Amino acid sequence: MATDKKLFSGFSRREVLKSLAGIPILGTVWAAGLNTVNQAQLEKQYLLEKLNIKASPPPASGPMSGQPLRVGLIGFGIRGEQLMRALGFATPEWLEEMAKASEKDPNDTRLDDFQAQENLNVKLTAICDIFDIRAEKAVEAFNRNGNSCKRYKTHLDLINSGEVDAIIIATPDHWHAPMSISAIEAGVHAYVEKPMTHSIAETYALRDAVQRNPNSVFAVGHQHRQTLSFLTAQDAIAKNTLGHVSLVVTNTNRNDDNGAWQYPIHPDASPETIDWNAFLGNAPVVDFNQEHFFRWRKWWAYGSGLSGDLLTHDYDRINCVLNMGIPKYVTASGGVYTHRDGRNVPDVMQVNMDFPDFSTGSSQENGKEKGMSLVYSATLGNQFDRGTVLMGHDASMELGNVLTIHADPRSSQYKEMIAEGKIDPVVPIYQYDPSADGVDAVTSATAKYFANKGLLWTYRDGKRVDSTFLHLREWLSCIRNGGTPSCGIVEGFEEAITAHMAGLSYKIGRKIEWDPSTEQIIALPGEDLDAILLDNSVVV
Repeated sequence: MATDKKLFSGFSRREVLKSLAGIPILGTVWAAGLNTVNQAQLEKQYLLEKLNIKASPPPASGPMSGQPLRVGLIGFGIRGEQLMRALGFATPEWLEEMAKASEKDPNDTRLDDFQAQENLNVKLTAICDIFDIRAEKAVEAFNRNGNSCKRYKTHLDLINSGEVDAIIIATPDHWHAPMSISAIEAGVHAYVEKPMTHSIAETYALRDAVQRNPNSVFAVGHQHRQTLSFLTAQDAIAKNTLGHVSLVVTNTNRNDDNGAWQYPIHPDASPETIDWNAFLGNAPVVDFNQEHFFRWRKWWAYGSGLSGDLLTHDYDRINCVLNMGIPKYVTASGGVYTHRDGRNVPDVMQVNMDFPDFSTGSSQENGKEKGMSLVYSATLGNQFDRGTVLMGHDASMELGNVLTIHADPRSSQYKEMIAEGKIDPVVPIYQYDPSADGVDAVTSATAKYFANKGLLWTYRDGKRVDSTFLHLREWLSCIRNGGTPSCGIVEGFEEAITAHMAGLSYKIGRKIEWDPSTEQIIALPGEDLDAILLDNSVVV
């Protein structure tokens, strides 16, 4: 091998790779005979300039000055509490828990991170939750420190109260679109958690509502769009670093109760403390059921399973890097293989998405390369981290909070540099770790899963920042200062349609096709696609 042996004598390969992490750096590019650090640095700088990948955050969102924005929250469950902390509102119970955690582990900086957050200049004026215990907890927690918060029995009461400028929706999936539409039509800004919709028809209805009401700022909660490594990946793709990308593989691996949606059931939950009819909404009428209320992600009637809950994260992560849009074809399979507990959404799922006309660019002759497959693979019965990889003719990119690029041994673009020993395909030609020497407190396997997908934190100016905080800040800035959210109705529409195609393929057992000219999922004669998608009796 042409790599200079003297430079790294006495070091293992692991130590060499570790030494290369930090600011944007290069892998081994030293030619035979180079035996000084200065010469090696020149070689590294040459390739760095050749690649010209820029590791930079998005333009800063605007100031949070002016009158406080009045925000209402619909749904004070697990995600609702997290969103409120990103806005600057934490319950006393959480603050106490985090104080104990930091005492136990000095590397656990969650409390410090929260307390260091910028003040977003909002008032939490309204809460709506159909579980009395949660609603009362929120009102008690947030009616303090100069903030006045009122409970509303229904989402329509909250939206039409005149007491909110904007709402955040953190409910089961089947309420996302109806609540978003109600807010947008009332002139209230809306931030909704993913997936954007629960059915095909309401995907179009919500898009129409947003387009009719351009003064209402609408955003979808894919907070990974703030992640620094993903934004750096966009620049690498724009500069054709990978060549033609023909295959992308991404996945979900979880292996604990929380990851499998086996959330705790509150001991005080009953028909007296929960408005069951309000929970059901447009879902099939069934008797009161604690499992359905607290673990709603396990049923098609209220949730979207792996396709809507988790595939949407990975699809949008890739879409924000490649901008490939809705796939032409989707094929899915799987089943309930690891948690046979009455759920009817799969806990193992494989989804192939084909983009036959898509290309990231080429380093070969015109016409040779075109088309890409994105493969999503998921299990809720194993937590092995398989990573996300974008595979191009010239290089492969491992995409996580750390961004790593390896040249392909058969690359056309890097052929000469590989032959000259300036590039070793075994060692990264580019690696970006925005955390640098920072210490990240990861407290569970589930937290590790979220962190590597850019869903917990990213970095600004070398400091760790909550990704949800940045995403909410961007939305608030668009309300105050103008602009378009990075994940708005266009991106949300693409996410929702793709997830619904995956759900349909899983249920029907055939390839699902998208017609971009008519913007429709193609149905066979006699098929009611929404009826199939929402069928709550299906267990494959």
